[in-house]
Amino acid sequence: MINISEIKSDLPKGKRTNIELKSHEILNELCLEYEWVDNDEVSSMEECTEISEKLGAEIRKSIFLCNRQKNMFFLLIMPANKAFDTKVFSAALNVPRLSFASGELMEKYLGVLPGNASVMSLINDKDNSVQLVIDNEVAKDDWFGCNPGVNTSHIKIKTNDLIDKFLPYINHKPTIICL
Repeated sequence: MINISEIKSDLPKGKRTNIELKSHEILNELCLEYEWVDNDEVSSMEECTEISEKLGAEIRKSIFLCNRQKNMFFLLIMPANKAFDTKVFSAALNVPRLSFASGELMEKYLGVLPGNASVMSLINDKDNSVQLVIDNEVAKDDWFGCNPGVNTSHIKIKTNDLIDKFLPYINHKPTIICL
């Protein structure tokens, strides 16, 4: 059992990472409705189940991928319990031979370490080097749960607000596919 704070809707206080602060700053600047919690560090989707229950929104799985030449990068957002199939994903995007990108590439393009990638880490992708891909099941859900670039905190936001307001603000347009 992990320790999870009470649900909050104000700005975080105390020592925070730059990406975490920037995530909250943008959500507030856009006047988006959201809630968040602090939690013990999590390292698996199973551990995120308790956070999902507390927030009332599933914490989504984020997978950072690249092609063989390491010149195309993808951030896939999908349901927590859905298995990832590289062949299906590659076929849907018509991109051969995708694999998991290294931690070094994740840090270079998303500005976060492994275990901390989320849609919020696209704030650091100023050159639009990373293509955001969202599973259709996620895009159709009312609520979206993710970390704000650090896995010791999690946010709940309306999925429509994420897609229609947050992502355009950070200059990212998602590709929505059925996996």
